[in-house]
Amino acid sequence: MNARHPPIRIVIADDHRLVREGLRKLLELQPGLTVVGEAADGTEALRQVAGLRPDLLLLDVAMPRVSGFDVLAELAASGSGVRAVLLTASIEGEEIAAALRLGARGVVLKDAAAEQLFRCIHAVMKGDYWVGHERVGDLLQVLLRTDRTSPAEARPASTLTPREREVVAAVVDGATNKDIATTFALSEQTVKNHLSHIFNKLGVSTRLELALYAVHHGLLADSPAGHAPRARRRPGAAKAPAKKPR
Repeated sequence: MNARHPPIRIVIADDHRLVREGLRKLLELQPGLTVVGEAADGTEALRQVAGLRPDLLLLDVAMPRVSGFDVLAELAASGSGVRAVLLTASIEGEEIAAALRLGARGVVLKDAAAEQLFRCIHAVMKGDYWVGHERVGDLLQVLLRTDRTSPAEARPASTLTPREREVVAAVVDGATNKDIATTFALSEQTVKNHLSHIFNKLGVSTRLELALYAVHHGLLADSPAGHAPRARRRPGAAKAPAKKPR
């Protein structure tokens, strides 16, 4: 492996030994991925993360002693920088929302194709979120519907430029920086600059927080054309639902 691109270091946490062994063999066949540890329960998963400091934790939801959700809560409280991806046989929308609020970066069903897991890992390591085949719009509605806390005092959005509003709408639509750059004929660095300015103006720090803010405060309705031009998507990426005229 090139020293400039060290392998992604992964810990697998699942209470079934066959699952752990199968995942290890599958992952280590992929260039750039290496499994540095395994855990059979949530307590051991936390110990492995603390001791090995992996880049990514593949975390089963239903485990003995400490559940996957409790592991997420512990990691959030400790300030661990590991990126967690939930592995589960099934999960409800409200549980997805809860996992994301606890800091999960992805959710993958155990019956998904191996390619989906590989894409998830690389997307998460690039800073994106991955939620199976859930569409971004559906996910946002779940998060808003299940959020029981009062929204914080919002910073004025009126300082956003028309282009920044288009970028916000594209982010809600699920577009990557590359997608946005292609759609608006910008460089990816310019897109990053726009996002940095948007984050500072709105007081958010992640794309998910930005998307939630946009839906909470009606920024999509205020964008120049009602919504941004649909960004080009990578093959296999989930489609966002069509926006209804207001």
